[in-house]
Amino acid sequence: MQVESPSSGNPFHAGCPTREILDRIGDRWTVLVVSSLEAGPMRFSELSRHIEGISQKMLTQTLRGLERDGLATRTVHAAVPPRVDYELTQLGRTLTGLLAALDGWARTHMADVQASRARYDEVQAAVRRSG
Repeated sequence: MQVESPSSGNPFHAGCPTREILDRIGDRWTVLVVSSLEAGPMRFSELSRHIEGISQKMLTQTLRGLERDGLATRTVHAAVPPRVDYELTQLGRTLTGLLAALDGWARTHMADVQASRARYDEVQAAVRRSG
């Protein structure tokens, strides 16, 4: 098997911008955190309550990744107890239109996807029964 080098015309080679960005925004937690922060700054505990099913560890990792990539900021306020807010940066806000388009596509086509899943599952069940 021949591996293509970046110069061989493969636009999805390791290190390409598309792959690197998809590594950041291609997971569900990043999408949900960015979508949650679209309305404005939120505290960690607010995000945790707002995003059903996310663990503290995953929320922490996701926020750190967003901060590292310049998509979110973390602001510590001098208060007792200390208060920390997370907010999308201007760069992070540029993702919200893309995520809104994805959300619109999902809402428009979810019934089609569910119908396809049901047909696929029926065929697979028939194959298992016959076989």
